[in-house]
Amino acid sequence: MSDLLADYPLTPAAYHELLDADGSVRLHWQRLFQQLVRSSPAQLRQRQELLARQIQENGVTYNVYADPKGTDRPWELDLLPNLLSAEDWQPIAAGVAQRAHLLNAVLADLYGEQHLLAEGLLPSELVFGHPNFLWPCQGVQPPGGIFLHSYAVDLARDADGRWHVLADRTQAPSGAGYALENRQIVSRALPELYRDLRVQYLAGYFRTLQETLIRQAPSDGETPLVVLLTPGRFNETYFEHLYLARQLGFPLVEGHDLTVRDATLYLKTLGGLKRVHAVLRRLDDDYCDPLELRTDSALGVPGLLDAVRQGRVLVANALGSGVLESPGLLGFLPRISQRLFGEDLSLPSVATSWCGQPQVLDRALENLDGLVVKPAFPSQSFEPLFGHALDADAQAALRKRLRAHPHAYVTQRMAQLSQAPVWQGDNERGELQSRAIGMRVFAVAGSDGNYWVMPGGLTRVASEADAEVVSMQRGGASKDTWVLADRPVAGEPLRPRTLGVRDLIRQDPYLPSRVVENLYWFGRYGERCDDGARLLRVVLSRYVDADGDEQALQSALQLAAAIGLLPKGDEPLDQRLLAALLDDEWPSSVSANLRRLHWAAAQVRGRLSRENWHAVLELHREAQALDPERTDLGEALDFLNRLLMSLAALSGFALDDMTRDDGWRFLMIGRRIERVQFFAESIAGFLEGGAAWDPVALEWLLELGNSTITYRSRYLASPQLIPVLDLLLLHEQNPHALRFQLQALERSLGRLHLEFGAPQELVLSGLIGRLLAFDLGTLENPLFGEDSLDEVLTGLSGLLREIAQNVGQVSDRLGLRYFAHVDDVSQQTVST
Repeated sequence: MSDLLADYPLTPAAYHELLDADGSVRLHWQRLFQQLVRSSPAQLRQRQELLARQIQENGVTYNVYADPKGTDRPWELDLLPNLLSAEDWQPIAAGVAQRAHLLNAVLADLYGEQHLLAEGLLPSELVFGHPNFLWPCQGVQPPGGIFLHSYAVDLARDADGRWHVLADRTQAPSGAGYALENRQIVSRALPELYRDLRVQYLAGYFRTLQETLIRQAPSDGETPLVVLLTPGRFNETYFEHLYLARQLGFPLVEGHDLTVRDATLYLKTLGGLKRVHAVLRRLDDDYCDPLELRTDSALGVPGLLDAVRQGRVLVANALGSGVLESPGLLGFLPRISQRLFGEDLSLPSVATSWCGQPQVLDRALENLDGLVVKPAFPSQSFEPLFGHALDADAQAALRKRLRAHPHAYVTQRMAQLSQAPVWQGDNERGELQSRAIGMRVFAVAGSDGNYWVMPGGLTRVASEADAEVVSMQRGGASKDTWVLADRPVAGEPLRPRTLGVRDLIRQDPYLPSRVVENLYWFGRYGERCDDGARLLRVVLSRYVDADGDEQALQSALQLAAAIGLLPKGDEPLDQRLLAALLDDEWPSSVSANLRRLHWAAAQVRGRLSRENWHAVLELHREAQALDPERTDLGEALDFLNRLLMSLAALSGFALDDMTRDDGWRFLMIGRRIERVQFFAESIAGFLEGGAAWDPVALEWLLELGNSTITYRSRYLASPQLIPVLDLLLLHEQNPHALRFQLQALERSLGRLHLEFGAPQELVLSGLIGRLLAFDLGTLENPLFGEDSLDEVLTGLSGLLREIAQNVGQVSDRLGLRYFAHVDDVSQQTVST
């Protein structure tokens, strides 16, 4: 025990979760501490490494803004859970449920009769001045009178052991998904301990949330469709959005996936528009409807508020609930609780006062050293200011700001956060250290309006030993929170429901059009990267080779410039070649297309296997690691060789790693359209370039078409125009041949026609027929002169360009029908 606690500080100013005032291990921590004593440092490091490995394999991320790791920053989780006894937990659960019930009633009053404002129990400046008080929501009544379907509260334990509220989270509370993921990971790392301590399960929270939304949704007799609305992958908790959608069985959607027609909300799916009955939103209030709320929002759904107002859709939490997140309201809640329910709040707030009251302002100016100053409204973007940490000049400046705009500030007594043990395995023996913690607890409304509190929560850990603030955005970590039961645990852990034969699903009925569109472009950008890399390798390899054929090089350069891969300008050729590879500002560069590929993949991350996603990440990272200022042509050529191997693996994932559903079908359609356009335009450009009869130029054309080995094994001769064109244009078994790709594309579009009743693309049949009608024999007719042969090649080139143009038009029509839903069939869907 002395070894583990050798460097563990026992400060009397803070409550210690592990130790009592005498330095003895608290009763409910003794079982965990005994296991730590029995475990060697190597065993504990192994368990911590298991946590890190699970986080990496599960893709658990948390985006810290401005962090170099960006959206791929791994979630931080400590091995040791935070333990709460059943005796400790009961008042917390009761206090959180009471508080959620009170805040729901406050919202009902603010958007209803507004008695609290009329009676002076709430200052109108705090409410009407808050950007999340939404006047257009006035008078809107949600189903069952539930405004807060989910609620979270940030708690801290003071030095006397009492819990206090630091902040209410009422708008779109985050963290419940991370709490469940923490539980699943830590319980696997400490399975015996988890079983022996009778840890209460978290599953009831998620089941209750799921059932409440389904039951409260205005379904009009239909099977309710509930969706989870996310602002997108750049949100710091995007992983949680993916995770919750999977756990709850709700489609994860963005604003562009939804549309409002006749005050009814629809999901744009591949098969048409599907009515949405409820929305679990992770999007801030004012971003939800650019038509009536924040007009510059590109994340919301125009007309959503009108659909809510008409009672056609449930939105959880209710729009406008963010007004309660102002810290200025905390000091007014005790009187409001007495007024509405005749009871005291059992879970008090940390002493908080709004400076808009003259007497409060005077006290704040006198006692600034012991206070934390916070913004009253989210529109003020500044971090909390700790009075004791400010020098005399800074305090004077703060006092001046407080006097000038007192209504914009809130003062709060500095909370002394409790300390919990964290395992540090950096040195050979390992040790326990203490860190300040805060706890976020979650409550969910049942369909009867009563609140059920998750027995556990998300414990957040300060990043440094002397940190005064616990914040994930400041690099903090997390802990699983174990609430121990004093009797056998009731309920059951979260397990998937039992599925039978009648539940079998062969196609996703709610596949959003946006997901399909991004899979389509994922296919196109993957092929575009491959095409650009192949052509650039053709050019670079011949430019670097001093003994290469100059005519072949010039024809390849001419083609690269014609299709836009090679930038124009007066710079030396080697600089332009490197720009074609690495210049993100050049839209056709390989690097720019790799960035687009990564973007499209990130939009459909939930549809990709872990290996597929990591392959995309590795492609993006390797390209970003190359410095255009220091890379020479030899290194560029080596990178292109590696890149083409990686892109081949990516293509293999598409062929062997993905289920052949509608999303996969569009991915492959995207690849085929891109390949047809590229090769049709490339071969047309080659034929027009004057090198059609040059064997060396034909050699690089075969390389571009990835058909060199096939040609050599069949002809045992240097490249010649007629067999090269046959292999690249007319061969029915060569997957890189234009005929093969056109016929495969025609079959895919035909299946869409059968499945969705889409207009059949007859234009492709006509183009394929004209291509197959081209007689290669005309190129060897001795009666033809040179001029006549040029006319034949010109005609073939024109046909190829027509193919490329028409396939582009097919792509546009696909986008309009399946992604934008603006055609006749979509209008019929709305009318029915």
